[in-house]
Amino acid sequence: MGTLVNGNIPAMKCPKPPMMKATSNGVFDGESPLEFALPLVILQICLVVAVTRSLAFLLRPMRQPRVVAEIIGGILLGPSALGRFTAYKNSIFPAKSMTVLDTIANLGLLLFLFLVGLEIDLNSLRRTGKKAVSIAAAGMLLPFGMGIVTSFAFPEASSSGENNKVVPFIIFMGVALSITAFGVLARILAELKLLTTDLGRISMSAAAINDVAAWVLLALAVSLSGDKNSPLVPLWVLLSGIAFVIACFLIVPLVFKLISRRCPEGEPIDEKYVCVALCAVLLAGFATDAIGIHVIFGAFVIGVLFPKGHFADAIVEKIEDLVMGLLLPLYFVMSGLKTDITTIHGLKSWGRLALVIVTACFGKIFGTVSVALLCKVGYRESAVLGVLMNTKGLVELIVLNIGKDRKVLSDQTFAIMVLMAIFTTFITTPIVMALYKPSETTQTQTHDSSSYKNRKHRRKIENDIEENKKTEQLKVLVCLQSSRDINPMMKIIEASRGSNETKESFCVYVMHLTQLSERPSSIRMVQKARRNGLLFWNKKRDNFVVTFEASDKLSSVSVRSVTAISPLSTIHEDICSSADRKGAAFVILPFHKQWSSLEKEFETVRSEFQGINKRVLENSSCSVGILVDRGLSDNDSSLASNTFSLSVNVLFFGGCDDREALAYGLRMAEHPGVRLTVVVISGPESSRFDILEAQETSPFLLDEQFLAAIKKRANVASFVERKVNFVEEAVEIIREYSECDILLVGKSLKGSMVSRLPVLKIECPELGPVGNLIVSNEISTSVSVLVVQQYTAKTPPVVGSASVAAMETP
Repeated sequence: MGTLVNGNIPAMKCPKPPMMKATSNGVFDGESPLEFALPLVILQICLVVAVTRSLAFLLRPMRQPRVVAEIIGGILLGPSALGRFTAYKNSIFPAKSMTVLDTIANLGLLLFLFLVGLEIDLNSLRRTGKKAVSIAAAGMLLPFGMGIVTSFAFPEASSSGENNKVVPFIIFMGVALSITAFGVLARILAELKLLTTDLGRISMSAAAINDVAAWVLLALAVSLSGDKNSPLVPLWVLLSGIAFVIACFLIVPLVFKLISRRCPEGEPIDEKYVCVALCAVLLAGFATDAIGIHVIFGAFVIGVLFPKGHFADAIVEKIEDLVMGLLLPLYFVMSGLKTDITTIHGLKSWGRLALVIVTACFGKIFGTVSVALLCKVGYRESAVLGVLMNTKGLVELIVLNIGKDRKVLSDQTFAIMVLMAIFTTFITTPIVMALYKPSETTQTQTHDSSSYKNRKHRRKIENDIEENKKTEQLKVLVCLQSSRDINPMMKIIEASRGSNETKESFCVYVMHLTQLSERPSSIRMVQKARRNGLLFWNKKRDNFVVTFEASDKLSSVSVRSVTAISPLSTIHEDICSSADRKGAAFVILPFHKQWSSLEKEFETVRSEFQGINKRVLENSSCSVGILVDRGLSDNDSSLASNTFSLSVNVLFFGGCDDREALAYGLRMAEHPGVRLTVVVISGPESSRFDILEAQETSPFLLDEQFLAAIKKRANVASFVERKVNFVEEAVEIIREYSECDILLVGKSLKGSMVSRLPVLKIECPELGPVGNLIVSNEISTSVSVLVVQQYTAKTPPVVGSASVAAMETP
């Protein structure tokens, strides 16, 4: 019996719940792994990743961002679906494991908010245009006000609710309805190839401002929502939070700038400095939690104040995959485990859900559209902008989870708000695709351009030879996959400038191909390429472009950067459309394999780029070259005009592709440092043209006429004519003239001599038979090769078939 207290109430000690041990002794010892913390967490993480990734795959045809799949996956794993089965709930997600899982999820959230803070540059915030600021203000104030009014339809704001929770609940509802998910919006824009359009720039700027304001309001709501016995507690929390931010402003930049100076760019970051940075993030989270706000605010502040540069890049590379791939999805599952849709029952509950959805959509869209029209944005663009700004996502869930943990939101209200977030995000992509087709705008602008006729005609370099004159400017689009492509491409571009002394005669667009992913760094690649005062952090230019612009200072080459971020399956559309919009006559792509100088063989780095090269060859609206680098970057010649040296040989079998390769070689030969040799290989059965080529409307020359025309020009190249009767003789000639820096060959299969070359297996059809023979083991050589395909009218251009996620620097 318990001891009587005051004579009638027994004092009894409540038993503590059993603690879970970390690891088991194994099933052979009679212990189930599901009864122990570590193996259970491992199983939970694997289940979460499997479910969310599967849903993301299923939703991919609808072009939904992965956050939608993760939220839905969390709900399916929670009490709304699988959680209704007692056996599943007690074995996979038992109550005693929730603390461990919740701790790991919040740790992932803390690190994610640090990454989000790294993306924000406060200096750029001051340069944000008035249009974006006005749209952001209207897109937040109106839904915030409507959210406050809507909150009174819920029992938490009525007289039945706790008095000390009413004000925080009203603020939470206002913030939840007025938030725009910055990261989710960026993902949707990139998926639709709108990220670098005017519409994308405005919406990203407005969403970033909206996000910062929402975090401030959320901090206010959290400071008011604690369990306190004194009305002064919220004031102390708020003042302490302000003091923390001021202290961070004074200390954090100085400390990490000092560390950054000790980490030279281009060298590995010392592990101790990374540990210092991550410990600072954790301590900041501890400080804000001790203050009474939330751990994520400390991490976010450190991220915002962290010096942007190579040090920040190194930290992101080290932790981003772990956070985005494993830890952050756990947070969505925790949200799903808290979401019980079955609590929404009865007419009033479903009416509240409809009211919240209508209020959120109307307030956000109407407020944004109204101000956008006043800022002279088009009607259709204003409507699309309103829909984009209505995107919800992770930030919305953070707000709702904090509100639920603080007991500000009931289970029913939490479920209603989560469904609202899913609905508003899900409808964004279909509505935007229905309302806005940027390809139509691009096509209209192209046809309205005064230079359209010139651009339409300027699709190949052979025109220079045919017309016996140079057009006003040669434009070349150079694509880069990795940093190893920079040096060989720079050698090609320096040689391609010819004898021009002014930048007006030669323009190079450098496009860095970046795969679109869920990672913040994919969006950041676009941010690095822009200097238009958005809230995007890195003011430094992309290192790829910076290196090319160094050559711009050495020679007469106009270099401009173009950034493309797309899934690898559609990035060829960006390349083709960018080339057409820029009026490029030639596109140069890197080979998908990289050459190992030590082992003298190719290494396949990313096989996906082979498919990209093939699709560009099929759809390009101009001539295309594929550069196979086998030590071209090891050439000791400087890029300076007075010391540059390059030996170039052209193998001419006949046909349009060979003529284009020869025309490009003649362009190179005009450079004082280039030595060009043209090897004309002919045989008794060489065919010159096919029927389709003879029927082209442009005045194409036959091979003999083409060669005769270029021989009349200035003596810029040495010509060697070799006639062969057997294929083996042609192979020997190719081997003989492979002793140079780079070979130029055509891709075409035309000519029986070419088609009979002894290539045992065509592993790379995009290189053609001659290119495959040279890069194979049939010929013992390590010469670099530029394989050229000439644009022909039978290959339709892709103008208007895809909108372009590319941004040109001024």
